[in-house]
Amino acid sequence: MSLTLLATTHRVAPGLLTWRAWDALRSASTVGIRAGHPLLPSLRDAGIVPEVVDEPDPARLVADARRADVLWVAAPDGDEALMREIGRLVVEATVTDTGGGSPDVEVLHGSYDLPGARLLDLVSVMDTLRRECPWDRKQTHATLVPYLLEEAYEVLDTIESGDHGALREELGDVLMQVAFHSVVAAERDDETAFTIDDVAGAIVDKLVRRHPHVFGDVTVSGADEVNANWEQIKAAERAEKSGEDASALDGVPMGQPALSLAAQLRRRAARLNAPADLAENLTAERGDEPADDLADEPAAREPGADGERGSGSEVGARLFALVGEAAERGVDAEAELRAVSRVFRDRVRAWEQRQRRNP
Repeated sequence: MSLTLLATTHRVAPGLLTWRAWDALRSASTVGIRAGHPLLPSLRDAGIVPEVVDEPDPARLVADARRADVLWVAAPDGDEALMREIGRLVVEATVTDTGGGSPDVEVLHGSYDLPGARLLDLVSVMDTLRRECPWDRKQTHATLVPYLLEEAYEVLDTIESGDHGALREELGDVLMQVAFHSVVAAERDDETAFTIDDVAGAIVDKLVRRHPHVFGDVTVSGADEVNANWEQIKAAERAEKSGEDASALDGVPMGQPALSLAAQLRRRAARLNAPADLAENLTAERGDEPADDLADEPAAREPGADGERGSGSEVGARLFALVGEAAERGVDAEAELRAVSRVFRDRVRAWEQRQRRNP
């Protein structure tokens, strides 16, 4: 005789079991299950009448399995404590050879997690936190913004430092922010409400739409053509949203760091073949006097006899020009500045240590 422990995952809809699991359920002499188990209605619909208990008795399960084929439907969490106790009883009976011997014990997996199944757990946890945690309950989209930015920068720092072991945790922190914003949005009762499924559905639709060479009948010769098609599709999407007022600059986040903002604006303008002189004399638009020698001076003016420096706007224009120079050289101005900043950081830390050793 035998004892079968049927394990299922709570991340799959109840009743979606393997054929082997249903066959075992129908052929067992006795099927045991806890009251309230999510699989219970599906068993009854299939004509299986289980023995429903509040809590199983491991000793009784083992004893019954010595006389007949018994199947126990494990709890969605795995019933590890029960399984350990059954294992102990079976081993004890085998060693002592008492009580009629030990039954054959098998763990049968009736359903399995699909890739991405743990995202369902994240949704469930965030729903619980939103209801029961005072801090999580009072958050809004606006109050969460600093955390989203902070977590994104931590991902960047982890990648640049080469700490791939920590990357999983940092990406999880970013994913949590997405889930948090989604649960906040789901509480609204107007047309702006959305759920995490809406977020996932929107990005799936966008990815499919922007990859016709993968999901459609478009043929491409390489990555460059993929990028060109991507830009054309994005332009069509912007035109559909904004109509005649659509701009290639639509969607550029103005709140991003200034160097990356300047680089993105310049890239978008370059794709339009915009005139180069649009980047000249930028201080004039702010009401400052343009500097005729701006392009010739490699650095901001040093203090003169009157102790004054060049205007702040002039510095901004110089930085904008440097971003263009970086693009022409094929480098990322933001990344390059961050790289030399790390060097400076290391030098300062080394100086601090020397000062401590030689005060």
